[in-house]
Amino acid sequence: MKRIGVITSGGDAPGMNAALRGTVRAAISRGAEIIGFLHGYSGILAKETMSLDSMSVGGIITQGGTILRTARCKEFMEFAGRERAVGNLRELGVEGLVVIGGDGSLTGARAIHEEFGFPVLGVPGSIDNDISGTDFSIGFDTAVNTALEAIDRVRDTAYSHERIFVIEVMGRHNGFIALEVGLAGGAEAVIIPEVPFSLLDICDTMLAMRQKGKNSSIIIVAEGAARASDVKDFIHKHTGLESRYMVLGHMQRGGRPTAFDRVLALRLGAMAANRLLSGYSGEMVGVDGNKLVSHPLGYVLTTKRTVDPEKLLLAEVMSN
Repeated sequence: MKRIGVITSGGDAPGMNAALRGTVRAAISRGAEIIGFLHGYSGILAKETMSLDSMSVGGIITQGGTILRTARCKEFMEFAGRERAVGNLRELGVEGLVVIGGDGSLTGARAIHEEFGFPVLGVPGSIDNDISGTDFSIGFDTAVNTALEAIDRVRDTAYSHERIFVIEVMGRHNGFIALEVGLAGGAEAVIIPEVPFSLLDICDTMLAMRQKGKNSSIIIVAEGAARASDVKDFIHKHTGLESRYMVLGHMQRGGRPTAFDRVLALRLGAMAANRLLSGYSGEMVGVDGNKLVSHPLGYVLTTKRTVDPEKLLLAEVMSN
């Protein structure tokens, strides 16, 4: 291959720029030209391109978000849209594509690989850490640390005013962020979509803690499990204890990536470029422990990643 393309697609994640840097510089070191498409798959359809070289990705490793921007593309979800996108890629002389994004973005990559035989390599970029085939996805560590900083600050005021705080973090379909920050932040309860929960039981726990002399508590809830405002109202109604809630929202997507996410992203971006240029396709790169690995996109997208049962047990023990 002499020319490859790269996109960042779907929800942004801290470290995407580092992944882009790794992809670009690895490709250049192999003598290949690389073209960036703005706004994900929409940019391929609109032929919105950005020339990428070593200088253009200099200094971006510290930045959150993505210099290529990102978007979700409804047109690409249809066969006709994907056919036009592949036609545009070939017209521009692009012989392979690196896709940095989450499961929706990787699903699109798999589609053009299987339907048109177009070479693709996926890089997992998602704060949710819900992608199979890798221990960590780019952005998860930063999102956890961003949420944790907010929770640590809230605990100070919760203690001062002897209040219960219900804090809602991202996670529509899973509780990876909630469980991680719940453990690291010493939460008294963690509510996630994967595990059935009883708000009455949580109320009983809050009352029992008050009887023991613990006058403030933090409850972490994943957005896909319940709304923080509803949990707060329920607790106040059934216990009479003063309660507040806070929704962290999209602040978890922003900010400078942690050192862990930067190094992870560089390694995965470079590996994706190298494997694509070496003739591999239809894969996603990932990390298993400290070892770089790759898996077929078919496996990645049909295997569900589940929360660690040992962490669930530890969270329960630590809340007592």
